[in-house]
Amino acid sequence: MAKGDKINFSTPSGFPEFLPSEKRLELYLLDIIRRVFESYGFTPIETPAVERLEVLQAKGNQGDNIIYGIDPILPPNRQAERDKSGETGSEARALKFDQTVPLAAYIARHLNELTFPFARYQMDVVFRGERAKDGRFRQFRQCDIDVVARRELSLLYDAQMPAIITEIFEAINIGNFLIRINNRKVLTGFFKSVGIAEDQIKSCIGIVDNLEKIGENKVKQDLEKEGILAEQAQKIIEFIKINGSVDEILDKLKHLAENLSETEQLSLGVSELETVIAGVRNLGVAENRFCIDLSIARGLDYYTGTVYETTLLGHEALGSICSGGRYEELVGVFLGEKMPGVGISIGLTRLISRLLKAGILSTLAATPAQVMVVNMQEDLMSTYLKVSQHLRQAGINVITNFDKRPLGKQFQLADKQGIQFCVIIGSEEAAAQKSSLKDLKTGEQVEVLLVDLAEEVKKRLG
Repeated sequence: MAKGDKINFSTPSGFPEFLPSEKRLELYLLDIIRRVFESYGFTPIETPAVERLEVLQAKGNQGDNIIYGIDPILPPNRQAERDKSGETGSEARALKFDQTVPLAAYIARHLNELTFPFARYQMDVVFRGERAKDGRFRQFRQCDIDVVARRELSLLYDAQMPAIITEIFEAINIGNFLIRINNRKVLTGFFKSVGIAEDQIKSCIGIVDNLEKIGENKVKQDLEKEGILAEQAQKIIEFIKINGSVDEILDKLKHLAENLSETEQLSLGVSELETVIAGVRNLGVAENRFCIDLSIARGLDYYTGTVYETTLLGHEALGSICSGGRYEELVGVFLGEKMPGVGISIGLTRLISRLLKAGILSTLAATPAQVMVVNMQEDLMSTYLKVSQHLRQAGINVITNFDKRPLGKQFQLADKQGIQFCVIIGSEEAAAQKSSLKDLKTGEQVEVLLVDLAEEVKKRLG
Protein backbone atom coordinates (compact mmCIF):
# COMPACT_ATOMS: atom_id res chain seq x y z
CA MET A 1 0.00 0.00 0.00
CA ALA A 2 1.36 3.40 -1.01
CA LYS A 3 1.96 5.96 1.73
CA GLY A 4 -1.05 8.22 2.11
CA ASP A 5 -3.53 5.69 0.73
CA LYS A 6 -6.70 5.57 2.79
CA ILE A 7 -7.72 2.28 4.38
CA ASN A 8 -11.38 1.31 4.20
CA PHE A 9 -12.05 0.33 7.81
CA SER A 10 -15.83 -0.06 7.48
CA THR A 11 -17.34 -3.35 8.64
CA PRO A 12 -17.43 -6.00 5.86
CA SER A 13 -20.97 -6.54 4.58
CA GLY A 14 -22.85 -9.18 6.53
CA PHE A 15 -20.42 -9.28 9.46
CA PRO A 16 -22.04 -7.72 12.55
CA GLU A 17 -20.28 -5.54 15.06
CA PHE A 18 -21.90 -4.81 18.42
CA LEU A 19 -21.89 -1.70 20.57
CA PRO A 20 -21.47 -2.42 24.31
CA SER A 21 -25.24 -2.15 24.97
CA GLU A 22 -25.93 -4.67 22.18
CA LYS A 23 -23.20 -7.08 23.26
CA ARG A 24 -24.46 -7.00 26.83
CA LEU A 25 -27.93 -7.95 25.57
CA GLU A 26 -26.45 -10.87 23.64
CA LEU A 27 -24.55 -12.09 26.72
CA TYR A 28 -27.70 -11.73 28.86
CA LEU A 29 -29.68 -13.88 26.41
CA LEU A 30 -26.85 -16.40 26.12
CA ASP A 31 -26.86 -16.78 29.89
CA ILE A 32 -30.62 -17.49 29.93
CA ILE A 33 -30.31 -20.01 27.10
CA ARG A 34 -27.32 -21.72 28.75
CA ARG A 35 -29.14 -22.05 32.08
CA VAL A 36 -32.15 -23.70 30.44
CA PHE A 37 -29.98 -26.02 28.33
CA GLU A 38 -28.01 -27.13 31.40
CA SER A 39 -31.17 -27.63 33.46
CA TYR A 40 -32.01 -30.48 31.05
CA GLY A 41 -28.53 -31.98 31.36
CA PHE A 42 -26.99 -30.69 28.13
CA THR A 43 -23.24 -30.26 28.32
CA PRO A 44 -21.15 -27.67 26.44
CA ILE A 45 -18.67 -28.51 23.70
CA GLU A 46 -16.67 -26.46 21.24
CA THR A 47 -15.68 -27.45 17.72
CA PRO A 48 -13.16 -25.62 15.53
CA ALA A 49 -14.34 -22.67 13.44
CA VAL A 50 -12.43 -24.31 10.60
CA GLU A 51 -13.11 -27.85 9.36
CA ARG A 52 -11.81 -29.89 6.47
CA LEU A 53 -13.87 -29.03 3.41
CA GLU A 54 -14.66 -32.69 2.75
CA VAL A 55 -16.17 -32.91 6.26
CA LEU A 56 -18.46 -29.94 5.67
CA GLN A 57 -19.55 -31.37 2.32
CA ALA A 58 -20.00 -34.93 3.58
CA LYS A 59 -23.80 -34.68 3.33
CA GLY A 60 -23.82 -32.29 0.40
CA ASN A 61 -24.15 -28.53 0.69
CA GLN A 62 -27.37 -28.60 2.72
CA GLY A 63 -29.98 -26.03 1.78
CA ASP A 64 -28.59 -22.93 0.10
CA ASN A 65 -25.53 -22.62 2.32
CA ILE A 66 -22.45 -21.18 0.61
CA ILE A 67 -19.25 -22.30 2.29
CA TYR A 68 -16.36 -19.91 2.92
CA GLY A 69 -13.09 -21.60 1.95
CA ILE A 70 -9.86 -20.81 3.79
CA ASP A 71 -7.03 -19.79 1.46
CA PRO A 72 -3.89 -18.66 3.32
CA ILE A 73 -2.18 -15.48 2.11
CA LEU A 74 1.58 -15.93 2.33
CA PRO A 75 4.34 -13.35 1.91
CA PRO A 76 5.94 -13.21 -1.57
CA ASN A 77 9.01 -15.21 -0.48
CA ARG A 78 6.72 -18.15 0.43
CA GLN A 79 4.29 -17.92 -2.47
CA ALA A 80 6.16 -20.52 -4.50
CA GLU A 81 5.99 -22.88 -1.52
CA ARG A 82 2.22 -22.43 -1.37
CA ASP A 83 1.79 -22.92 -5.11
CA LYS A 84 3.85 -26.07 -4.96
CA SER A 85 2.02 -27.68 -2.02
CA GLY A 86 -1.52 -26.42 -2.69
CA GLU A 87 -4.25 -27.20 -0.16
CA THR A 88 -6.55 -29.54 -2.04
CA GLY A 89 -8.54 -32.65 -1.24
CA SER A 90 -8.24 -33.64 2.39
CA GLU A 91 -6.07 -30.57 3.11
CA ALA A 92 -8.64 -28.01 1.87
CA ARG A 93 -10.28 -26.20 4.77
CA ALA A 94 -13.34 -24.00 5.23
CA LEU A 95 -15.34 -22.15 7.88
CA LYS A 96 -18.21 -24.12 9.41
CA PHE A 97 -21.66 -23.07 8.17
CA ASP A 98 -23.63 -24.75 10.96
CA GLN A 99 -23.08 -26.75 14.16
CA THR A 100 -24.59 -30.08 13.10
CA VAL A 101 -22.07 -31.36 10.57
CA PRO A 102 -19.17 -30.43 12.90
CA LEU A 103 -21.04 -32.29 15.67
CA ALA A 104 -21.03 -35.41 13.51
CA ALA A 105 -17.27 -35.10 13.02
CA TYR A 106 -16.79 -34.38 16.75
CA ILE A 107 -18.64 -37.57 17.71
CA ALA A 108 -16.63 -39.60 15.21
CA ARG A 109 -13.38 -38.21 16.62
CA HIS A 110 -14.34 -38.78 20.28
CA LEU A 111 -16.63 -41.82 19.99
CA ASN A 112 -14.89 -43.80 22.74
CA GLU A 113 -14.71 -40.83 25.12
CA LEU A 114 -18.43 -39.96 25.05
CA THR A 115 -21.44 -41.44 26.84
CA PHE A 116 -24.61 -42.06 24.83
CA PRO A 117 -27.22 -40.72 24.50
CA PHE A 118 -24.92 -37.72 24.16
CA ALA A 119 -26.64 -34.39 24.90
CA ARG A 120 -24.61 -31.34 24.00
CA TYR A 121 -25.10 -27.63 23.54
CA GLN A 122 -23.00 -25.26 21.49
CA MET A 123 -23.35 -21.49 21.14
CA ASP A 124 -20.72 -20.60 18.54
CA VAL A 125 -20.34 -18.32 15.56
CA VAL A 126 -20.85 -19.86 12.10
CA PHE A 127 -20.27 -18.47 8.60
CA ARG A 128 -22.34 -18.54 5.41
CA GLY A 129 -21.50 -16.80 2.15
CA GLU A 130 -25.07 -15.81 1.39
CA ARG A 131 -26.20 -12.39 0.24
CA ALA A 132 -26.23 -10.03 3.19
CA LYS A 133 -29.53 -8.23 3.80
CA ASP A 134 -31.72 -7.02 6.63
CA GLY A 135 -31.71 -9.65 9.36
CA ARG A 136 -29.43 -11.99 7.38
CA PHE A 137 -25.74 -12.20 8.19
CA ARG A 138 -22.65 -13.94 6.86
CA GLN A 139 -21.34 -14.37 10.41
CA PHE A 140 -23.82 -15.16 13.17
CA ARG A 141 -24.16 -16.99 16.46
CA GLN A 142 -26.23 -20.17 16.66
CA CYS A 143 -27.39 -21.70 19.93
CA ASP A 144 -27.87 -25.42 19.30
CA ILE A 145 -28.74 -28.48 21.32
CA ASP A 146 -28.72 -32.06 20.06
CA VAL A 147 -29.19 -35.46 21.65
CA VAL A 148 -27.51 -38.27 19.71
CA ALA A 149 -27.78 -42.00 20.42
CA ARG A 150 -26.36 -45.19 18.98
CA ARG A 151 -29.06 -47.24 17.23
CA GLU A 152 -32.19 -46.06 19.11
CA LEU A 153 -33.28 -42.73 20.58
CA SER A 154 -36.45 -42.34 22.66
CA LEU A 155 -39.15 -40.05 21.26
CA LEU A 156 -39.31 -38.43 24.68
CA TYR A 157 -36.16 -36.53 23.72
CA ASP A 158 -38.25 -35.05 20.89
CA ALA A 159 -40.88 -34.11 23.49
CA GLN A 160 -38.29 -32.25 25.59
CA MET A 161 -37.51 -29.80 22.78
CA PRO A 162 -40.80 -27.82 22.98
CA ALA A 163 -40.42 -27.69 26.78
CA ILE A 164 -36.93 -26.21 26.39
CA ILE A 165 -38.08 -23.72 23.74
CA THR A 166 -40.96 -22.65 26.01
CA GLU A 167 -38.73 -22.07 29.04
CA ILE A 168 -36.24 -20.00 27.04
CA PHE A 169 -38.74 -17.68 25.39
CA GLU A 170 -40.82 -17.28 28.54
CA ALA A 171 -37.64 -16.28 30.42
CA ILE A 172 -36.70 -13.79 27.70
CA ASN A 173 -40.29 -12.48 27.88
CA ILE A 174 -40.72 -11.77 24.18
CA GLY A 175 -44.51 -12.14 24.17
CA ASN A 176 -46.79 -14.86 22.82
CA PHE A 177 -45.21 -17.55 20.69
CA LEU A 178 -46.35 -20.83 19.17
CA ILE A 179 -44.30 -24.00 18.64
CA ARG A 180 -45.60 -25.71 15.51
CA ILE A 181 -44.92 -29.45 15.46
CA ASN A 182 -45.15 -31.99 12.66
CA ASN A 183 -43.58 -35.29 11.62
CA ARG A 184 -41.93 -35.81 8.23
CA LYS A 185 -43.20 -39.41 8.15
CA VAL A 186 -46.76 -38.04 8.24
CA LEU A 187 -46.04 -35.97 5.15
CA THR A 188 -44.14 -38.61 3.20
CA GLY A 189 -46.66 -41.27 4.20
CA PHE A 190 -49.55 -39.15 2.96
CA PHE A 191 -47.76 -38.37 -0.31
CA LYS A 192 -47.27 -42.09 -0.89
CA SER A 193 -50.89 -42.85 -0.07
CA VAL A 194 -52.15 -40.47 -2.79
CA GLY A 195 -49.82 -41.95 -5.39
CA ILE A 196 -46.84 -39.58 -5.35
CA ALA A 197 -43.77 -41.39 -6.66
CA GLU A 198 -40.86 -41.96 -4.28
CA ASP A 199 -38.50 -39.81 -6.37
CA GLN A 200 -40.98 -36.88 -6.28
CA ILE A 201 -41.51 -36.77 -2.53
CA LYS A 202 -38.33 -34.82 -1.73
CA SER A 203 -39.23 -31.97 -4.10
CA CYS A 204 -42.85 -32.00 -2.88
CA ILE A 205 -41.70 -31.51 0.71
CA GLY A 206 -39.52 -28.60 -0.37
CA ILE A 207 -42.47 -26.96 -2.12
CA VAL A 208 -44.85 -27.49 0.80
CA ASP A 209 -42.25 -26.00 3.14
CA ASN A 210 -42.53 -22.72 1.21
CA LEU A 211 -46.29 -22.40 1.72
CA GLU A 212 -46.08 -19.35 3.99
CA LYS A 213 -43.66 -17.58 1.64
CA ILE A 214 -45.34 -18.23 -1.71
CA GLY A 215 -48.99 -18.96 -0.88
CA GLU A 216 -51.40 -21.78 -1.66
CA ASN A 217 -51.85 -21.10 -5.39
CA LYS A 218 -48.11 -20.99 -6.06
CA VAL A 219 -47.61 -24.22 -4.10
CA LYS A 220 -50.21 -25.90 -6.29
CA GLN A 221 -48.57 -24.53 -9.45
CA ASP A 222 -45.10 -25.67 -8.34
CA LEU A 223 -46.39 -29.14 -7.48
CA GLU A 224 -47.93 -29.47 -10.93
CA LYS A 225 -44.65 -28.31 -12.51
CA GLU A 226 -43.00 -31.24 -10.75
CA GLY A 227 -45.38 -33.59 -12.55
CA ILE A 228 -47.91 -33.90 -9.74
CA LEU A 229 -51.44 -34.27 -11.09
CA ALA A 230 -53.86 -31.42 -10.34
CA GLU A 231 -56.04 -33.82 -8.34
CA GLN A 232 -53.05 -34.94 -6.25
CA ALA A 233 -51.91 -31.35 -5.72
CA GLN A 234 -55.37 -30.43 -4.45
CA LYS A 235 -55.33 -33.36 -2.01
CA ILE A 236 -51.94 -32.21 -0.72
CA ILE A 237 -53.23 -28.67 -0.20
CA GLU A 238 -56.29 -29.96 1.64
CA PHE A 239 -54.10 -32.21 3.79
CA ILE A 240 -51.64 -29.54 4.95
CA LYS A 241 -54.57 -27.20 5.72
CA ILE A 242 -56.13 -29.64 8.21
CA ASN A 243 -56.66 -27.62 11.37
CA GLY A 244 -58.27 -27.81 14.78
CA SER A 245 -57.01 -28.63 18.26
CA VAL A 246 -54.08 -31.00 18.71
CA ASP A 247 -56.42 -33.88 19.54
CA GLU A 248 -58.77 -33.09 16.65
CA ILE A 249 -55.90 -33.15 14.17
CA LEU A 250 -54.58 -36.43 15.59
CA ASP A 251 -58.06 -37.96 15.22
CA LYS A 252 -58.31 -36.76 11.61
CA LEU A 253 -54.87 -38.21 10.83
CA LYS A 254 -55.80 -41.56 12.36
CA HIS A 255 -58.99 -41.59 10.29
CA LEU A 256 -57.00 -40.95 7.10
CA ALA A 257 -54.51 -43.67 7.98
CA GLU A 258 -57.39 -46.14 8.36
CA ASN A 259 -59.07 -45.24 5.09
CA LEU A 260 -56.25 -44.59 2.60
CA SER A 261 -54.08 -47.19 0.90
CA GLU A 262 -50.37 -47.73 1.58
CA THR A 263 -50.48 -45.94 4.91
CA GLU A 264 -47.79 -47.81 6.87
CA GLN A 265 -45.46 -44.80 7.00
CA LEU A 266 -48.36 -42.39 7.61
CA SER A 267 -49.52 -44.52 10.55
CA LEU A 268 -46.00 -44.65 11.95
CA GLY A 269 -45.70 -40.86 11.70
CA VAL A 270 -49.04 -40.35 13.44
CA SER A 271 -48.03 -42.75 16.22
CA GLU A 272 -44.73 -40.90 16.73
CA LEU A 273 -46.49 -37.55 16.72
CA GLU A 274 -48.97 -38.78 19.32
CA THR A 275 -46.13 -39.99 21.57
CA VAL A 276 -44.32 -36.67 21.30
CA ILE A 277 -47.47 -34.65 22.05
CA ALA A 278 -48.17 -36.79 25.13
CA GLY A 279 -44.60 -36.15 26.34
CA VAL A 280 -44.90 -32.41 25.73
CA ARG A 281 -48.05 -32.35 27.88
CA ASN A 282 -46.45 -34.42 30.62
CA LEU A 283 -43.59 -31.93 30.74
CA GLY A 284 -46.13 -29.23 31.60
CA VAL A 285 -46.01 -27.17 28.42
CA ALA A 286 -49.16 -25.05 28.23
CA GLU A 287 -51.63 -25.99 25.47
CA ASN A 288 -51.48 -22.48 23.99
CA ARG A 289 -47.73 -22.81 23.42
CA PHE A 290 -47.83 -25.62 20.83
CA CYS A 291 -49.91 -27.00 17.99
CA ILE A 292 -49.75 -29.53 15.16
CA ASP A 293 -49.15 -27.82 11.81
CA LEU A 294 -49.05 -30.22 8.85
CA SER A 295 -47.49 -27.58 6.58
CA ILE A 296 -44.26 -27.59 8.62
CA ALA A 297 -41.78 -29.67 6.65
CA ARG A 298 -38.30 -28.18 7.34
CA GLY A 299 -36.72 -28.13 3.89
CA LEU A 300 -33.38 -29.69 4.86
CA ASP A 301 -33.10 -33.23 3.55
CA TYR A 302 -31.72 -34.83 6.68
CA TYR A 303 -34.87 -34.47 8.82
CA THR A 304 -36.74 -37.77 9.03
CA GLY A 305 -39.25 -37.50 11.89
CA THR A 306 -40.40 -34.80 14.30
CA VAL A 307 -39.90 -31.23 13.08
CA TYR A 308 -40.45 -27.90 14.87
CA GLU A 309 -40.81 -24.24 13.99
CA THR A 310 -41.50 -21.48 16.51
CA THR A 311 -43.41 -18.35 15.53
CA LEU A 312 -43.79 -15.10 17.47
CA LEU A 313 -47.51 -14.35 17.37
CA GLY A 314 -48.30 -10.94 15.96
CA HIS A 315 -44.87 -10.84 14.35
CA GLU A 316 -45.12 -13.77 11.95
CA ALA A 317 -43.09 -11.85 9.35
CA LEU A 318 -40.03 -12.47 11.53
CA GLY A 319 -40.17 -16.11 10.43
CA SER A 320 -39.19 -19.04 12.64
CA ILE A 321 -37.32 -17.93 15.77
CA CYS A 322 -36.31 -21.48 16.72
CA SER A 323 -36.46 -24.62 14.60
CA GLY A 324 -35.15 -28.15 14.35
CA GLY A 325 -36.12 -31.78 14.25
CA ARG A 326 -35.10 -35.44 14.27
CA TYR A 327 -32.63 -37.04 11.90
CA GLU A 328 -31.40 -40.61 11.47
CA GLU A 329 -28.37 -40.63 9.19
CA LEU A 330 -26.60 -37.28 9.54
CA VAL A 331 -24.42 -37.80 12.61
CA GLY A 332 -23.39 -41.38 11.77
CA VAL A 333 -22.19 -40.44 8.29
CA PHE A 334 -18.49 -40.60 9.28
CA LEU A 335 -18.84 -43.90 11.16
CA GLY A 336 -21.14 -45.79 8.82
CA GLU A 337 -23.63 -46.60 11.56
CA LYS A 338 -27.12 -45.45 12.48
CA MET A 339 -26.92 -42.65 15.04
CA PRO A 340 -30.34 -41.01 15.44
CA GLY A 341 -30.51 -37.53 16.88
CA VAL A 342 -32.87 -34.68 17.58
CA GLY A 343 -32.05 -31.03 18.04
CA ILE A 344 -33.09 -27.40 17.80
CA SER A 345 -31.28 -24.22 16.83
CA ILE A 346 -31.76 -20.55 17.72
CA GLY A 347 -30.11 -18.17 15.27
CA LEU A 348 -29.38 -15.67 18.03
CA THR A 349 -27.73 -12.91 15.99
CA ARG A 350 -30.61 -12.77 13.55
CA LEU A 351 -33.16 -13.04 16.36
CA ILE A 352 -31.65 -10.14 18.33
CA SER A 353 -31.49 -7.97 15.20
CA ARG A 354 -35.12 -8.56 14.34
CA LEU A 355 -36.49 -8.27 17.88
CA LEU A 356 -34.64 -5.00 18.44
CA LYS A 357 -35.96 -3.60 15.17
CA ALA A 358 -39.52 -4.67 16.06
CA GLY A 359 -39.22 -3.04 19.49
CA ILE A 360 -39.78 -6.35 21.28
CA LEU A 361 -36.38 -6.24 22.98
CA SER A 362 -34.30 -3.28 24.13
CA THR A 363 -30.56 -3.04 24.52
CA LEU A 364 -29.09 -3.02 28.01
CA ALA A 365 -27.10 -0.20 29.58
CA ALA A 366 -23.71 0.35 28.00
CA THR A 367 -21.93 -0.76 31.18
CA PRO A 368 -22.72 -3.42 33.79
CA ALA A 369 -21.74 -0.92 36.52
CA GLN A 370 -24.56 -0.05 38.92
CA VAL A 371 -22.67 2.58 40.89
CA MET A 372 -20.12 5.29 40.13
CA VAL A 373 -17.92 6.55 42.94
CA VAL A 374 -17.32 10.13 41.86
CA ASN A 375 -14.04 12.00 42.28
CA MET A 376 -14.51 15.03 44.50
CA GLN A 377 -10.90 15.46 45.66
CA GLU A 378 -7.69 13.84 44.41
CA ASP A 379 -6.40 13.51 47.99
CA LEU A 380 -9.38 11.26 48.84
CA MET A 381 -8.59 8.69 46.14
CA SER A 382 -7.52 6.09 48.72
CA THR A 383 -11.00 6.43 50.31
CA TYR A 384 -12.70 6.10 46.91
CA LEU A 385 -10.74 2.95 46.14
CA LYS A 386 -11.57 1.37 49.51
CA VAL A 387 -15.28 2.22 49.21
CA SER A 388 -15.37 0.89 45.63
CA GLN A 389 -13.77 -2.37 46.71
CA HIS A 390 -16.18 -2.69 49.65
CA LEU A 391 -19.13 -2.37 47.28
CA ARG A 392 -17.67 -4.91 44.84
CA GLN A 393 -17.15 -7.41 47.63
CA ALA A 394 -20.87 -7.04 48.38
CA GLY A 395 -21.66 -8.06 44.79
CA ILE A 396 -22.22 -4.57 43.35
CA ASN A 397 -20.64 -3.51 40.04
CA VAL A 398 -18.71 -0.26 40.45
CA ILE A 399 -16.86 2.27 38.33
CA THR A 400 -14.42 4.50 40.21
CA ASN A 401 -13.94 7.84 38.50
CA PHE A 402 -10.19 8.47 38.52
CA ASP A 403 -10.46 11.77 36.60
CA LYS A 404 -11.25 14.98 38.48
CA ARG A 405 -13.91 16.99 36.70
CA PRO A 406 -16.98 19.07 37.66
CA LEU A 407 -19.56 17.07 39.60
CA GLY A 408 -22.28 17.73 37.03
CA LYS A 409 -20.05 16.32 34.27
CA GLN A 410 -19.49 13.18 36.31
CA PHE A 411 -23.25 12.76 36.78
CA GLN A 412 -23.71 13.17 33.01
CA LEU A 413 -21.05 10.53 32.35
CA ALA A 414 -22.75 8.07 34.72
CA ASP A 415 -26.21 8.75 33.26
CA LYS A 416 -24.97 8.32 29.67
CA GLN A 417 -23.73 4.83 30.57
CA GLY A 418 -26.96 3.88 32.33
CA ILE A 419 -25.48 3.94 35.85
CA GLN A 420 -28.24 4.66 38.34
CA PHE A 421 -26.36 5.60 41.51
CA CYS A 422 -23.47 7.92 42.30
CA VAL A 423 -21.56 7.85 45.60
CA ILE A 424 -20.35 11.31 46.67
CA ILE A 425 -17.66 11.67 49.33
CA GLY A 426 -16.00 14.98 50.13
CA SER A 427 -13.67 15.83 53.01
CA GLU A 428 -16.52 16.32 55.50
CA GLU A 429 -18.18 13.03 54.54
CA ALA A 430 -14.85 11.19 54.71
CA ALA A 431 -14.16 12.57 58.20
CA ALA A 432 -17.61 11.47 59.37
CA GLN A 433 -17.38 8.10 57.57
CA LYS A 434 -20.47 9.02 55.53
CA SER A 435 -21.40 9.43 51.90
CA SER A 436 -24.16 10.96 49.82
CA LEU A 437 -25.95 8.48 47.55
CA LYS A 438 -27.59 10.10 44.52
CA ASP A 439 -30.21 8.29 42.43
CA LEU A 440 -29.87 9.66 38.91
CA LYS A 441 -33.27 8.27 37.88
CA THR A 442 -35.28 10.05 40.57
CA GLY A 443 -32.90 12.84 41.53
CA GLU A 444 -33.16 11.82 45.19
CA GLN A 445 -30.00 12.18 47.31
CA VAL A 446 -29.63 10.63 50.77
CA GLU A 447 -26.91 10.54 53.39
CA VAL A 448 -25.64 7.04 54.24
CA LEU A 449 -22.97 5.79 56.64
CA LEU A 450 -20.15 4.08 54.72
CA VAL A 451 -20.65 0.94 56.79
CA ASP A 452 -24.28 0.80 55.59
CA LEU A 453 -23.63 1.87 51.98
CA ALA A 454 -23.58 -1.56 50.36
CA GLU A 455 -26.85 -2.64 51.98
CA GLU A 456 -28.53 0.65 51.05
CA VAL A 457 -27.46 0.33 47.41
CA LYS A 458 -28.66 -3.29 47.21
CA LYS A 459 -31.99 -2.35 48.78
CA ARG A 460 -32.50 0.43 46.22
CA LEU A 461 -31.45 -1.81 43.33
CA GLY A 462 -34.32 -4.07 44.39
